[in-house]
Amino acid sequence: MAVGIFDSGLGGLTIWEAVQARLPEQDFVYLADSANAPYGVRDADDIYDLTVKSTQRLFDSGCDLVILACNTASAAALRRMQENWVPPDKRVLGVFVPLIEALTERRWGDNSPPREVSVNNVALFATPATVATRAFQRELSFRAIGVDVEAQACGGVVDAIEDGDMVLAQELVRSHVEALRRKMPRPETAILGCTHYPLMRDAFQDALGADVRVLSQAGLVAESLADYLVRHPGRTGTGSAAFLTTGDPKRVSQRANQFLRQEISFQAA
Repeated sequence: MAVGIFDSGLGGLTIWEAVQARLPEQDFVYLADSANAPYGVRDADDIYDLTVKSTQRLFDSGCDLVILACNTASAAALRRMQENWVPPDKRVLGVFVPLIEALTERRWGDNSPPREVSVNNVALFATPATVATRAFQRELSFRAIGVDVEAQACGGVVDAIEDGDMVLAQELVRSHVEALRRKMPRPETAILGCTHYPLMRDAFQDALGADVRVLSQAGLVAESLADYLVRHPGRTGTGSAAFLTTGDPKRVSQRANQFLRQEISFQAA
């Protein structure tokens, strides 16, 4: 049975690439809601409605497990979906979990009281909608104390990446890092809280400096999914992958090929 991967656009391909490399025999269905991207400037109810619609499309495609490879959807919609909408025989997982596991050095199932961790000053770079939810800070507070999180809304970065304008994306990254440093001059760890941002990891690292640890999600999500599938066996496959989009398949395929530098063919969702 295939695992679904959902994103508002192409950023989730960084997640797909990592999980496919980690789990080469697993089948995947990727859905990009390109017609409605980006989500980062939408309100919470709109994000919820769009995320539910796309997740149902993946359920209808035979996926009983869907990863919201979109931080905005994970922040604004996941908890509400899990509490009110996800059917009992389905699972929907977000991408904040592996980041918080890595940051706090504890497993997600560890329900012991929050405790001090080795890092105190954390910079969070995310879309405006993700920052507005404060979901990362909320989930982190359940597990760690004494951590100061300074969030920076990175307007325009996703749009530049989706448009293939990496020069503009790099300029925007530098500008957002400068804005963050005015609020938190010496971050110890930086969280790239958007699945597009791993493509700009070097730009973030250069702007932040070599002494700042930069955590992005792709590898962490891949290891988390592998661990989940060990604990919840029953999904076997042949390593196939299907790619769906609500946008123009030809245009999205062209962007995806530039994005990952490999041939990917999207079909209409």
